[in-house]
Amino acid sequence: MVPTPRLVITLRLLAGDVIAIGPGKADLLAAIATAGSIAAAARSMGLSYRRAWLMVEAMNTAFAAPLVVASKGGGGGGGALLSEEGQRVLSVYRAMVTAAERASAPHAEVLLGRLCQPSGAALSEKG
Repeated sequence: MVPTPRLVITLRLLAGDVIAIGPGKADLLAAIATAGSIAAAARSMGLSYRRAWLMVEAMNTAFAAPLVVASKGGGGGGGALLSEEGQRVLSVYRAMVTAAERASAPHAEVLLGRLCQPSGAALSEKG
């Protein structure tokens, strides 16, 4: 089966050299909101806890207010949730991606129409 060519938009907001938010960090915020902990969110995304924690620290440092609020573990374990700012940043980021996709769609159609139609074998070799 030959995959259909498509447009993929990737937006990253940089704070200096640090990615304040991008697709991976947005997915992590959403996973934390769902799972209620950084560890569970990391597991659901196939990330190590350390990697997820570093991503949270980078976001919390890049923005004026923390996006994720974590409570320390203990007998009942810890947890994490998105702050109001975290919820707002995630919502605005998702809206930006949607707006970029909509704005790019007419141009993408022109370019997608100009692509070669590769055979299934050639496509699988190129990845």
